[in-house]
Amino acid sequence: MAVQSWSALLKASTKTALIHDGIRKIHYLFTDGKEMAEEYDLTTDELIVRKWRSKSTLKGQGPWEIEVGEPVPSTVPCLESDVIKENCSNPVFMRKDTKTSFLWRVRNLPYPKEVYNISVEPDQRCCILRTNNKKYYKKFNVPDLNRSQLPLDSSALNFTHANNTLIVSYKKPKEILTLEHELLREVKKLKGTNEGDVDCKTQ
Repeated sequence: MAVQSWSALLKASTKTALIHDGIRKIHYLFTDGKEMAEEYDLTTDELIVRKWRSKSTLKGQGPWEIEVGEPVPSTVPCLESDVIKENCSNPVFMRKDTKTSFLWRVRNLPYPKEVYNISVEPDQRCCILRTNNKKYYKKFNVPDLNRSQLPLDSSALNFTHANNTLIVSYKKPKEILTLEHELLREVKKLKGTNEGDVDCKTQ
């Protein structure tokens, strides 16, 4: 079963723990060289950040790719104030989960709720968000379901809109809830430092 395969990969990975400023940081190194880094709130145990990095073809490390958490702001400076204003008004798509749902937020979408349409495309294994006025279109997948090879369920998908922000939620299936519970239990067993030391305990 695919869920068990992904769980086995997680258990087989080399894990490094670090606790800093109320955040539990876990680094995973997989046998194929890929890296995953996660950050959990120490108080709520909620996942704040998940990002991935692969080895580049030039023998170095590639850039981190954010899966969960705030997107990394662009480092390209904007010299014109008009350009800065325009960029600030562009829609910002990000994922921030809860314990029971995958959650995506799209900021800077001022249109009323009835304008939006969200559908599931099982063949493409993705969700599609579009507006009736053709002002916004976004295709996105759920990597957690892909890793565990679980099907997309349209009945698990919902959305709300308030304060120029569209919030799309997808109720986590029981297989994912079980996997995340087991992973968090293992993560809490790791002995991490509190000082930001590189030489952390690993498992």
